Amino acid sequence: MQHSVLNTLAGRINTPAYIFDTDAFAARAKLVQEAFGEKTGLCFSIKANPFLLKYLPDTFQKIEVCSPGELTVCEQLDIHMSKVIFSGVNKTKADVERAMDDKVGVFTAESYLHMELINTAALERGIVVPVLVRLTAGSQFGLDEADVLHIIDHRGDYAGIDIVGIHYFSGTQKRKAKAIIKELDYLMDFFRKLEAEHGFYAQRLEYGTGLAVDYFTTEADDAEQARLNDISEKIREVAELTELTVEMGRFFAAPCGYYLTKVMDTKTNQDIHYAIVDGGLNQLKYDGQIQGMQIPVITHLKGDRTAGETEPKAWTLCGSLCTTADVLARNAQLTDLQIGDILVFHRTGAYSVMEGMAIFLSRELPEVYAHSETDGLTLLRRMLLSDPLNTPMLFL
Repeated sequence: MQHSVLNTLAGRINTPAYIFDTDAFAARAKLVQEAFGEKTGLCFSIKANPFLLKYLPDTFQKIEVCSPGELTVCEQLDIHMSKVIFSGVNKTKADVERAMDDKVGVFTAESYLHMELINTAALERGIVVPVLVRLTAGSQFGLDEADVLHIIDHRGDYAGIDIVGIHYFSGTQKRKAKAIIKELDYLMDFFRKLEAEHGFYAQRLEYGTGLAVDYFTTEADDAEQARLNDISEKIREVAELTELTVEMGRFFAAPCGYYLTKVMDTKTNQDIHYAIVDGGLNQLKYDGQIQGMQIPVITHLKGDRTAGETEPKAWTLCGSLCTTADVLARNAQLTDLQIGDILVFHRTGAYSVMEGMAIFLSRELPEVYAHSETDGLTLLRRMLLSDPLNTPMLFL
């Protein structure tokens, strides 16, 4: 988003706030689709940013939902439930029954308990539901290969379930194509083993690449395009073997987000220039950021005032929380920074809005906006006061 556009939008909102560029979100999905080919389906993991679900382009065939709250978002937005992959490591009986009554497209099963819950709910309703069994990558998620094979070999015990394939995701922020290619080779071998040794053809693979996003460089787009290119041939190869859906959240959403926060105070302590902003680390989250040591891309908006200083100074940008950990960036080079200026942190479209310590210090939850060239600026959430969320309900 251009400086002039950000400057105009900043004049129309209250800070702190997020703005999500829905045109950029759609363009990102198109970029991935072009790299992976038409045979590869795309799934948006809405935990990265549920506010974008309302603007989901047709490029996405699937939506990964991992909690009852995310299912509520889908219900409220009248999302076609056939698109929903109902996932998550903790599924209760009530969760499964609700999702089944919503007629979600497919369930994932991460344990024997999940298989039992899904099977029982389906039999009670006299239906058969499709399930993807999650294969672990060595964490609390999914099942060991031996357990997956056991379930598939005894699939006749689950009359309410049609095992349609495998779900696999090992982690995020993978910078090297080699790791992803190795996983895909393993999965292709596993699929062949299922068919050759267990008489089971896995129709589908739901695979999370974990492709990395760059937050602290102006060359991020080029680096991320290169990562797409490095794995595209292998992705297309897998798509010829089985029905492949690539699931991502961060890679799709991160580039479309902007976090706007206003400078509320400035001071110099022991020769360090500090700016206090009305946001903070409770609202701004970059993967890999530690104590503000890395500098993300920041646009400095000065409004219409006449510039004063002409030489940049190193600023330490701090939020509104009463903790020394609330440092957004150290030694950020800014020219003529003054109280009332607005700082725009780029590439905040994934997780920042959901992953920060939202109600620490009983601070407000920021406004949230969407923006596109066609529809302009749209308010998605007003500023919310968090103090009622923190108040003990003593008289209940």
